[in-house]
Amino acid sequence: MRLGVLGGRAVLADGDRALDVGAASGLPSDPMALLERWPELLDWAAGQPDGAYDLPLDHAALEAPVPRPRQVFAIALNYPPHAVEAGFTPPADPLVFTKFPTCVTGPQATVTLPEGKVDWEVELVAVIGRETRRVSEERAWESVAALTVGQDLSERVTQSRGVPPQFSLGKSFPGFGPTGPLLVTPDEFDDPDDLEITALLNGEVVQHDRTRSMIFPVAELIARLSAVVPLLPGDLIFTGTPAGVGNRRTPPRYLTEGDELVSRVQGIGELRQRFAH
Repeated sequence: MRLGVLGGRAVLADGDRALDVGAASGLPSDPMALLERWPELLDWAAGQPDGAYDLPLDHAALEAPVPRPRQVFAIALNYPPHAVEAGFTPPADPLVFTKFPTCVTGPQATVTLPEGKVDWEVELVAVIGRETRRVSEERAWESVAALTVGQDLSERVTQSRGVPPQFSLGKSFPGFGPTGPLLVTPDEFDDPDDLEITALLNGEVVQHDRTRSMIFPVAELIARLSAVVPLLPGDLIFTGTPAGVGNRRTPPRYLTEGDELVSRVQGIGELRQRFAH
């Protein structure tokens, strides 16, 4: 199943056609309410024939598929080449920080650049579909409603300020959490642990890897996080970024006015951000 949001309403997506969930069922149209009833949505969606998709799907109008998450987790240094380029040994435990939920935005947007040095980090994002506490790694995928694409945009000056530095503010300016374009259920993939992930800046590939390279895969991250805090429907887990970020280039490279950043994950789609002052 593929789920998007148009005009604040959840829609099932099939190519260039859509089905308004709230109008066609007894289920809510609000995507956050639907995530609370994810098993019901899956059962209903499985029974919808192709002919039920009666609306044109305007991909450029898609909004954040999880617009109001309660918790947004993010993982640092989860790809070995990125840890190396950052000057660190690959970690023995997940390095967890947060992005504040107000930074979440949709798949196509213009982001206002704050003062400082704004960098890119393409990521696979796991979306939680049920309340989860102390789940085993073997059963952790049962807690995943869907996967989507994310960008962990980062203002490096704010991120590095302080001793020790704290990450969350520098990663939470307005528009710094693009997500989308759709929620895609894990059963849509041959192997949800092995997806191609790419970022392009003005048409140039700046990041490229496969998610199988992650030190801590999705199931382990969910098991580790849920051992400490309850995970709730609609929570987002940004799972880490591959090598190729701007501040580790020689010379460093940061986003500037007029840049276009495209972020892709195989089988899900792409984000497209432009930047302005």
